[in-house]
Amino acid sequence: MYVCLCKGITERQLKQAIAEGNSEFKQLKRELGVGSQCGKCVPVAMAILAEENAKTPLYYEVA
Repeated sequence: MYVCLCKGITERQLKQAIAEGNSEFKQLKRELGVGSQCGKCVPVAMAILAEENAKTPLYYEVA
């Protein structure tokens, strides 16, 4: 699914960039250009970012 029509950014590209360590919106904006033109994609991109960040543990359990 296309998230940003202005830049042609897909959901897959966003998820890949997040998996590569871009865990903040400003990093995604710098890396991909998402949200840098009309801004209509920002709410969807933020939702995807939150969803992907929720999958990543904030800490590691120590045995």
